Amino acid sequence: MSKAGSKLIKSASQALTYARGEISEGFIAHVPEEVDVKSIRTRLGLTQPEFSLRFGFDVRAVQDWEQKRRQPDRSARILLTVIAHEPEAVSRALAH
Repeated sequence: MSKAGSKLIKSASQALTYARGEISEGFIAHVPEEVDVKSIRTRLGLTQPEFSLRFGFDVRAVQDWEQKRRQPDRSARILLTVIAHEPEAVSRALAH
């Protein structure tokens, strides 16, 4: 097997171990309990509808998050964290 193939298999195995909640070596995702959605959105200079369209969120969910009526679920918090740090990378990835 090639070196790249071995790395892919190892990465997939680590991801499966992590998904099962088992301890594994290497990278550990730190998902924030709270995300300041309004701060992220305003820093990007986007309205709620623009933010929702650009990143694939329901506009009502964004409104609820900003008004603290709802908390983003784990997956949304992960995406919001990436948007906060690398918004252009997320935009590029979602453009395809």
